[in-house]
Amino acid sequence: MEIGQKVKIYRLRDRLSRRNIAGKLGKTGVIRNFKMTDGSGVGVIVEFDDKSATWFFEDEIKPVE
Repeated sequence: MEIGQKVKIYRLRDRLSRRNIAGKLGKTGVIRNFKMTDGSGVGVIVEFDDKSATWFFEDEIKPVE
């Protein structure tokens, strides 16, 4: 995964903010940055067409070809 890459949200892990991001399932967006998650993992910040952005674990997204 790299910044600027287009990705699709294909699954959601359980997180406290899941309610807010459930509507992003199946949507596509662009990776804008990386985020340390829990000290042992890296997440990605994805920006969508409506200019909203949130972070996802790498196993929640797939590259769009």
